[in-house]
Amino acid sequence: MNSVLITGGTGAFGQAFTQYLLKETQTQRIVIFSRGEFAQALMQEKFAICAERLRFMIGDVRDENRLRHALDSVDTVVHAAALKRIEVEEYNPEELVQTNIDGTRNLIRAAHDAGVHKLILLSTDKAFAAVNLYGATKFVAEKLFLNANNTRGWRGPIFAVCRYGNIWNSTGSVVPRWWASIKQGKPIEITDPECTRFYMTLRESIKLVMDTYETMKGGELNIPSLPAYRLGDLATAMGGEQKIIGLPLREKLHESLTECQSSDKAGRLLIPELVEALRGTGP
Repeated sequence: MNSVLITGGTGAFGQAFTQYLLKETQTQRIVIFSRGEFAQALMQEKFAICAERLRFMIGDVRDENRLRHALDSVDTVVHAAALKRIEVEEYNPEELVQTNIDGTRNLIRAAHDAGVHKLILLSTDKAFAAVNLYGATKFVAEKLFLNANNTRGWRGPIFAVCRYGNIWNSTGSVVPRWWASIKQGKPIEITDPECTRFYMTLRESIKLVMDTYETMKGGELNIPSLPAYRLGDLATAMGGEQKIIGLPLREKLHESLTECQSSDKAGRLLIPELVEALRGTGP
């Protein structure tokens, strides 16, 4: 991995992956491709000591021409850019389609012409048996990536997918949202205490991506074996007042990575383990 481009590179995964590449690998050029100039400015400050190995490019995966420019001399792409908020689909369904599906298609086409060697898509458990538009768009993105191996030609790039659950304590996930409620003196709003969700750390997601990079031949859908936790147990571990608001139709009581891997059947993190996992995440 000599030169890598990370779409959505200012997000939680992108920043952690960048730090890993800078510290643990000899990657010479890391291109951060994202829409937010302020987020990029903050990231530039954070990694200023390694500025010679970083490139920051404002751009949107919806813009194929900008992608082509960004992919110049890039050998590896980690595609993390996506609209992920499930509630966004209620009033902005076309936006999810344009970013998560059209953006993925644009990246595939641009990568073919740019001479990229390997591309890895980050996907989600919500892509399996999707009940919301976010999951459906990520399922289509997975299919676009995996099927791109069939039309790449003998010199084209190879494509693989990593599918996993929400990253623990990542931006917009349940832990920071509930800590914010507690800090404001508000009750924790729980859809259903019996809900279960998969547990995965940023470190584990990076390892999955790197393992995929090292072993991929093209066409892999790599899915880790993950433990899970019950939302009611998490709320108890955080210690806030609880308010049950009911499970919306766009969410599942239990998530699944495959037919054989559902969060209600996975190994369960107990309250003391959740307390330990929460250490250092509070307000």
